[in-house]
Amino acid sequence: MAYEDEVKFCTRCGEKLISRECFGQIRPVCPNCGWIYFADPKVAAAVMVEKEGRILLVRRINQPFRGLWTLPAGFVNAGEDPARAAERECSEETGLKVRVSEILDIYYGREHPRGSDFVIFYRAAFLAGELTPADDVDRAEFFPRKQLPELAFKATSYILDRF
Repeated sequence: MAYEDEVKFCTRCGEKLISRECFGQIRPVCPNCGWIYFADPKVAAAVMVEKEGRILLVRRINQPFRGLWTLPAGFVNAGEDPARAAERECSEETGLKVRVSEILDIYYGREHPRGSDFVIFYRAAFLAGELTPADDVDRAEFFPRKQLPELAFKATSYILDRF
């Protein structure tokens, strides 16, 4: 789905939007009041947690890529610090409390229609907690780097290959 298909009516006056070239691309525009729709990117944050030379991964229970593995990650809420979002998502998915120690990289590219446009990857240190899968994962495990399971996303493969 193209971003311009996300909205059909003006949020100010309710008029049906038309497509028009604005600021270098075709965008939904209100013919009545002139409001222009600018799609905001979706941002996700992920953590790479290592413990005794093993990488923490979680197995997805939702489509797409159900049953495949990824780093603990999720969307950043409006007004939320991305580093805190990464820590929150790790806690929600694994039961572990972690603290972000550094940013590793930012990956660009939406891999599926409901996915993020950007993933901010952080390194995080394990602080406390019992490994307990929850939220949108059914398993959470630490894997040796040379024995990783099948990964869900190109972004996950990219960051694990790089760091």
